[in-house]
Amino acid sequence: MLLEAVLNVGSDLELGSTLQQIVDTAAALTGARHGALGVLDPDRDRIEGLYTAGMTEAERRHLDLFPDEPAGRPTTLTRPGRSPGRSPGRAPGRAPDSPSGGPPVRSFLRAPIRVQTEVFGHLYLAGKPSGPFTDTDLALLRVLAAQAGIAIGNARLYETARQRERWIAGAAAVTTALLTGTDAADALMTVAERARALAGASAGVILQPTEEGGMEIVTASTQDDPAGIVGTVIEPGSAVLVQLLGGEPVFIDDSATDPRMTTAVRSRFGPSMMLPLQSGGRLIGTLALPRRRGERPYTDLDRLLATQFASQAALALVLADAQADREQLAVYEDRDRIARDLHDLVVQRLFATEMMLESTRRRAASEAEAGELLGRAVDELDSTIQEVRTAIFALQQPPAEAPSTFRGRVLRETGGAAALLGFPPSVQFTGAVDALVGAEPGKELLAALRGALAAAHRRPGVSAIEVEVEAPVRLPDGRSGVRLVVADDGRGDDDGRPTTVTWQAPI
Repeated sequence: MLLEAVLNVGSDLELGSTLQQIVDTAAALTGARHGALGVLDPDRDRIEGLYTAGMTEAERRHLDLFPDEPAGRPTTLTRPGRSPGRSPGRAPGRAPDSPSGGPPVRSFLRAPIRVQTEVFGHLYLAGKPSGPFTDTDLALLRVLAAQAGIAIGNARLYETARQRERWIAGAAAVTTALLTGTDAADALMTVAERARALAGASAGVILQPTEEGGMEIVTASTQDDPAGIVGTVIEPGSAVLVQLLGGEPVFIDDSATDPRMTTAVRSRFGPSMMLPLQSGGRLIGTLALPRRRGERPYTDLDRLLATQFASQAALALVLADAQADREQLAVYEDRDRIARDLHDLVVQRLFATEMMLESTRRRAASEAEAGELLGRAVDELDSTIQEVRTAIFALQQPPAEAPSTFRGRVLRETGGAAALLGFPPSVQFTGAVDALVGAEPGKELLAALRGALAAAHRRPGVSAIEVEVEAPVRLPDGRSGVRLVVADDGRGDDDGRPTTVTWQAPI
């Protein structure tokens, strides 16, 4: 039976099932009615996990494995021990070393489980119906405890390897997601969500430095409603902030009671990790992974893997930002090339063709019909040149930013109207409109342009709209100004003729 038990104990690499199997096997081998295995927290004086056999839930809740020690302090046995029965001064039916709160027992057996040199936990057996435990029971328990230590060590190594594998896979997934074109907000949320899932945290939070010298929560991934978390600010001067801005990780056992925490949301959380997102000396922000109050604290392995994940995520964020800059630069360079080609080749050829037609029209001025046709061709070429120039200026506008020039704002208005009209309006600029038109006249003309385009959209039969901006022009009062003309081919409200509207403003 002992050989079969030893083989069974080492057959499973899952730590939880291995520990439960150890308790069940020990109870079966010795004939004990009750068994318990208390796992010690290596960093704190408390029981981290409890596995039992033959106990009710009520007995589990009230079980105290160390009745002879101060509250919460584990004992460390150097060898297995057993108790034959009750001693003077003890409650009837309870052994001197028996777990208090458990079922009454006549004899009690206890042995430490060691993983290498570390005491992993203690194995307890009680309530043997046939009488007190014997030396044979003690020998069986000693062998089983030794084998259990080996099995637990193997299970620990397996679980550590699986945990490392999960974190490595998570870091790789984050890197892949960030380098596939995710924008800044989605990139931070990707990091927060994946880190929260890997760490088993109740929230994944990203903080970024503020202009005032503090840190603000800009992204939050939570299992519950994140309301009240985003926008929370760590004020300058906080002890935690000093460490974070210096690139140091911060590990907290209880956020609600730690004096270093000063935010209003700290009462929601218990154990927490705050890890700087830093790469190449550049601090992007901080990744915070808090758990709920009362949940198990982070282990040293959790902290190490999360810190490595934060470093990898920070590097991925920097690479994604650099890639976005390269892609935008490539767009600008391509637009510059197109604009240069349009200007150097197309415009010059069109202009040369226009000059030849102009010369031909002058020589054929005696023939009215030929002159009219050539004149029309010259006008079309001139209009084409203006359209090409407009396209060149449009290519010079940043694709994802609001245009900074008056010419760019006019093109943005007409481009937006094209979606409603079903066709793009023709736009022509004459003169140095960007240099001459200031902010105030520009606002007035843009408002007038929007009104004219909206009116043309409501008018029936509109299939073409021409927009012309000219500066400088001479206003009726003699001042220099800018003129905006919007003409369409639709039917007017009164006489049914095409509509032309003109606005002028001083510059």
